[in-house]
Amino acid sequence: MNNFGRILAVAQPCAAQQQQARGMATLKAISIRLKSVKNIQKITQSMKMVSAAKYARAERDLKQARPYGEGATAFYERAEVTSTEEKPSKLLIAVTSDRGLCGAVHSGVARTIRNELATDDSNTKVVCIGDKSRSILQRLYGQNLILVANEVGRKPPSFLDAAKIADEIAKLDFQSGKIVYNKFKSVVSYQVSDLPLFSLEAVTKAPKISIYDSLDDEVIKSYMEFSLASLLYYAMKEGACSEQSSRMTAMDNASKNAGEMIEKLTLTFNRTRQAVITRELIEIISGASAL
Repeated sequence: MNNFGRILAVAQPCAAQQQQARGMATLKAISIRLKSVKNIQKITQSMKMVSAAKYARAERDLKQARPYGEGATAFYERAEVTSTEEKPSKLLIAVTSDRGLCGAVHSGVARTIRNELATDDSNTKVVCIGDKSRSILQRLYGQNLILVANEVGRKPPSFLDAAKIADEIAKLDFQSGKIVYNKFKSVVSYQVSDLPLFSLEAVTKAPKISIYDSLDDEVIKSYMEFSLASLLYYAMKEGACSEQSSRMTAMDNASKNAGEMIEKLTLTFNRTRQAVITRELIEIISGASAL
C-alpha cells in the first residue's frame, strides 16, 4: 500500500468519529434546551394558576371599592369643578405596581403620561405609584418626578395604603391633575382611564358648590382629603384587577408557546437521533463489507 492509501485509511475512521461526536453534541444541545423549555413551561403554568386565584380575589375586592371612586367623581361633576387659570400647575399620578410579566399594563399608563408631558412638561409634575412607571418615565422625564411609592403589588392594595399616599400628595402644590390607571373591563380586556383631581381653591370656587348644604372651608378640606384617598384606593383596585387578569392571560400564552417549542424541539431531537443511528449503521456495514 502506498503512502496515499495509508493516509486515506487513517482519515476515514477520524472523519467518522468527528461526525459521530458532532451528532452527539447536537443531541446534547437540543436535550439541554428541551429541558429548559419544559422547566419554563412549568413555571408559567404555576404563575397562571396563582394569578387566577389572585384575580378572583381582586375582582371581588373591586366590586366593593367601586362606590368609593364613583361617589368622589360624582361630587366633582355635580359641582362643576374646573381648574383656574391663575395657577396652571398640573399633577399626574401613575397607578402601576412593582411587578412585571403582565403584558402592556404598565407601559400603557406610562405612555399616556408621556404623551401628556410631551405637550407641556414645564408645569406638570408626576407621582409614580409602583416602580414600573418610575423606571419607564425616569429616563426622559426624570426632572418631573416628585414622588414615588414602592412596594406596590406584592399584596392587595388597602385603603390604608391609599391614605398614606394621599397624605403625601396633599402636601404638594397643584391646581388640577389626573389619576391615570387601568380600568378593568373583562378578563381579556382593560382600558387606560383617568380620574380628575382638583385643588381646594378650585373646589371652593366651583359654580354649583352651593347645592351642598352646610359647607365651609374646613368641611371641604376634610372631604378633599377623603376623596383623594378614595380615588386612589379605587384606581389601585382597578389596576390590581387588570394586572392579575393580564398576567393570567400572558402566562397562558407563554405556556402555549412553550408547548409549541417543546413539540418542535422533540421532533428535531428525534430526527437528529435517527440520523446519528443511521450514520452509525452505515459505518458498521461499510466496515464489515471492507473486511
